[in-house]
Amino acid sequence: MPTAGALVGLAPVIGRDCRILVLGSFPSAASLAAGHYYAHPRNQFWPILSAVLALDLMALPFAQRYRALRRAGIGIWDVLGACQRSGSLDAAIRDPRANDFSELRRRAPQLQRVLFNGGTAARQARELERLGYEVRVLPSTSPAHAARTLAQKLELWAPALRLADEPR
Repeated sequence: MPTAGALVGLAPVIGRDCRILVLGSFPSAASLAAGHYYAHPRNQFWPILSAVLALDLMALPFAQRYRALRRAGIGIWDVLGACQRSGSLDAAIRDPRANDFSELRRRAPQLQRVLFNGGTAARQARELERLGYEVRVLPSTSPAHAARTLAQKLELWAPALRLADEPR
């Protein structure tokens, strides 16, 4: 249960056909305000997924983006369900409360791979490995992570998302 004044994250975007789950750390202030994942206009998540899926997700409203991801077998969630934080930086997270991943098998029985969007999210990698999922840690798509260009990130993200392109 979140503590008083805690920020509460977003509901998961996970369909029963989800084969790949992208886990971020916790939504940015922009995402919380918008009520949607990766809503900050400079976050590279949607441009990367657009390139991999060959769809202009950026031109779609969020509900349609989510439907496109579900059709591709991709889900989105965060490792944290609640926390205290001022601003959007992961370094400012205090009193973190992890999401309960024990229901993943029921919610997404075809889930095979979990991709961690950045190092903070990856702190939960062992837990997801123990649940039997293949895990990969990828560079953060956050605009705060400028150590790699969009092209460099895409080069790392594309193969990790490959299951989404394979026939069922």
